[in-house]
Amino acid sequence: MLEGTLRFRFADGSIEVSAGGTMFVPAGVAHTYEAVNARYLIILTPRLDALIKALQSERDRARHPAIYSEHESELLE
Repeated sequence: MLEGTLRFRFADGSIEVSAGGTMFVPAGVAHTYEAVNARYLIILTPRLDALIKALQSERDRARHPAIYSEHESELLE
């Protein structure tokens, strides 16, 4: 974390990471996060990088579940 806070939410709870902190989410662990006035560095696998790029380029949110499936991921909410 460079500035601000990231709030990570998991099935069994949540964690806040503030400036100077780090977070590692293992492969296969369902999670989401929210940036609160944050600047952060994220390191992704090539598959997740492609997933995020595909989601960001698709304006029709109804297509998002299919995009997750195409990238071997699952949208839980």
